[in-house]
Amino acid sequence: MESMILRMEAFQFSEPARERLITGIRLGCMFLFLYTAYAKIVDHDRFLRGLTRVHFVHGAAMYISWLVPFAEILASVFILIPQTAKWGLYAFISLMTLFTGYIISALIWEEKLPCHCGGAIEKLSWTQHLWFNLAFILLAIFALRLINSKYIFKKHKK
Repeated sequence: MESMILRMEAFQFSEPARERLITGIRLGCMFLFLYTAYAKIVDHDRFLRGLTRVHFVHGAAMYISWLVPFAEILASVFILIPQTAKWGLYAFISLMTLFTGYIISALIWEEKLPCHCGGAIEKLSWTQHLWFNLAFILLAIFALRLINSKYIFKKHKK
């Protein structure tokens, strides 16, 4: 336990800096999901057509086409509310990990790679998309570590 506390103390931020970092990462994750959910809903037919062209999800394309933007919006709402922000970040990480798995699967098994993320994100290559997702996953994990370390140090100081 002591080595864990020492390791965490070596990488500390002031309380205002920690809060700004956590808030900035939360907002970035939230806006990413709201942006992509909006693009998928506004151009739903295109999103659905793209999903039907991927043979390992085409059977469930209709369900997925509504479930994904709904899940993105729900995770964004959780991220927005301070009391549920931690759970929202866990949901964000889970969904982004699932999307990253989908990208890896498509890179391995699909001959033609349709991107139907919406907006400017569609301009990324699949490899760039993979790195983009991994970067956001790491940012969300970093925010969770900052949140969790805040509670550890508050308990430790008492």
